[in-house]
Amino acid sequence: MDPADEPPSMLWGLDPIFSAFARLFVRDILQMTESTQVPGIYFYNLHPIYKVDVLGTVVYKRERDDFFCYGVDDGTGVINCLCWKSNLLKEAEDPNKSGTKKHSDADHGGFDPVAELKKLRQAQLKRCRLEIGELVRVRGPVKTSRQQREIMASTYYKVDDPVMAIQIAWMMEVPQLYRQFYDKRFQINATGYSAESSINKATNIIQDFLKQKLVTKFRPYDVQDLLQPLISSRHQTQSAEQEPVAGPSGCQQLSQLLKEVLQILQNEGVVYRKVKSQDEMYHVTTQDKDLFIAVKDIIREDSKREKYAEKGCHVLHILSAVRQRYSLNVSKAALELVLKTLECDSDIISTSDSHYIAI
Repeated sequence: MDPADEPPSMLWGLDPIFSAFARLFVRDILQMTESTQVPGIYFYNLHPIYKVDVLGTVVYKRERDDFFCYGVDDGTGVINCLCWKSNLLKEAEDPNKSGTKKHSDADHGGFDPVAELKKLRQAQLKRCRLEIGELVRVRGPVKTSRQQREIMASTYYKVDDPVMAIQIAWMMEVPQLYRQFYDKRFQINATGYSAESSINKATNIIQDFLKQKLVTKFRPYDVQDLLQPLISSRHQTQSAEQEPVAGPSGCQQLSQLLKEVLQILQNEGVVYRKVKSQDEMYHVTTQDKDLFIAVKDIIREDSKREKYAEKGCHVLHILSAVRQRYSLNVSKAALELVLKTLECDSDIISTSDSHYIAI
């Protein structure tokens, strides 16, 4: 990344991701560009990042007197995680300090605080010492040592996940974070505020309305008034900061903002136009039961064919069939949202990358 493209360091705090543990894929952590202004700060889509949160499998380990070094694989790459030993762990390993003390009341009936404390320490030690193949969660700042990217763990622990519920929840949540935050570039205008903030706010307002009201279809004028407060507040800010100048009217700004929001929602597959006509009608993808039925029928019927029986139907084949049988205007993003919902509801399963089969 060109150093000139970096936002000034004094403005990094305006990005909420900067103060959070970013749940990035290991692949992206390894590929992030280090800041030329402040060593130890990295950039992903111009978001300043210095600490991350990773869940993965231990694929190798090294142990030293003061720390463990675990290789953590999250499915996209492997990164070194330097995990310092706690004083409790060092004492347990030191024969001079770990000797058992005799207590005169140890054999008494009832609650034994010494024995319970020992059990607690053993449980803590067990979660701090990991073996290859076990699941670990690591949080901490990112460092580059000897030209190798690694995580200096501030917190790490073994994760018990016998039915993979935690891993599935993680794999569902992280792509959502990418779509909503990480993949949207951090941009700052002259006043120091995000240039995309009004569009993001407007998009969230419309999405929240569609979810809360379970809207199946709508026209632009049905939701236009929801964005009016954003235009009003913008006018108040501009009039307080500068002299009035000629420009687009509030009605024109509202119309343009709504147009941009609807385009974003279409690009993300949240809404689509079943029929493109003068009657500008938008269908909400996740509420379109007929679309869900059409997709399920296509996968169920074509999965029986010898060509797709083993591997399943590719997403592009499903998209082509949906456009032929249901609507020419269904986008790939909308179809992927439908497939994701059907898979979560156990109506279909993905057999491999972008291939699906009916259950």
